[in-house]
Amino acid sequence: MLSPEIINLLFKGILESLYMVIVSTFLSYILGIPVGIILYITADGGILQNKTVNQVLGFIVNFLRSVPFIILLVAILPFTRAVVGTTIGSTATIVPLVISAAPFIARMVESSLKEVDCGVIEAAQSMGSSPLQIIYKVLISEAKPSLIIGCAIAFTTILGYSAMAGFVGGGGLGAIAINYGYYRYQNNVMLITVLLLVIIVQIFQELGLKIAKLTDKRIK
Repeated sequence: MLSPEIINLLFKGILESLYMVIVSTFLSYILGIPVGIILYITADGGILQNKTVNQVLGFIVNFLRSVPFIILLVAILPFTRAVVGTTIGSTATIVPLVISAAPFIARMVESSLKEVDCGVIEAAQSMGSSPLQIIYKVLISEAKPSLIIGCAIAFTTILGYSAMAGFVGGGGLGAIAINYGYYRYQNNVMLITVLLLVIIVQIFQELGLKIAKLTDKRIK
């Protein structure tokens, strides 16, 4: 039986985790979508093919993706402090979460755009559409279901990252699991936090799939 203090703590942990993950996902997409689009349109055969830009940007994205999150979290502590004034708490955790997730999202956006039928792009080009019109009216429109599913995947990935941040005072359910389950041997608290994380993942995954189905013109 959990005490009222633990129940309040878990409730606060849920809110902190949702705050970290939702804000981080939103900011990561602001950075990741344009990067993913540039990677796609500058690739070989792209509508604005540019080998130099593609290789430089691809290297930066791959470099950031290759750094394990827990190491990145510690390595950029001075930067995190410079941005938000502290390295502890939910707001501080958003900084490394965004830096770690944005390259991942950029690759997912690029992958989604690759699924768009080349014939549709060629048809738009033959009608005289500008690159900007092709990006907004063809690429993003046609790839919308895949982009939404990618968003659900990104959300669950960032939620996992946020739990790791609990090791360095990141807050949320991850911090509760570590502080009470690992340091104080309260296994029941740790199991409940894990269960709550699983429930949150299931809710957002199902929500993402339902929205993707509603926006998919192929199944209407």
